[in-house]
Amino acid sequence: MQTVQSVQAETAEKETVEKAPLTTLQKIRLIEETIEEIRPLLQRDGGDCQLIDVDGNRVTVKLTGACIGCQLSSATLGGVQARLVKAVGMPLIVIPAAPVH
Repeated sequence: MQTVQSVQAETAEKETVEKAPLTTLQKIRLIEETIEEIRPLLQRDGGDCQLIDVDGNRVTVKLTGACIGCQLSSATLGGVQARLVKAVGMPLIVIPAAPVH
């Protein structure tokens, strides 16, 4: 039979494991998966989004297609950022890649 203290210790250990920070690789994979979930939504309107780089909490994406020059592209980036923050569970900054001329 377990004591209250041993149950509390097990619970605290599980919570610590569950709240362990993501490794860099785990974070990048979550970001990639989330971008892939977002892309079909943008593609329906003729746009697209491509992950370019992840550097710490900075995520660089490239908007393409109808997103280029769209007045709502900043709102689109805000939506992408909100989805990524929710998926990763930490603050991130989404930066648009500069267009290549």
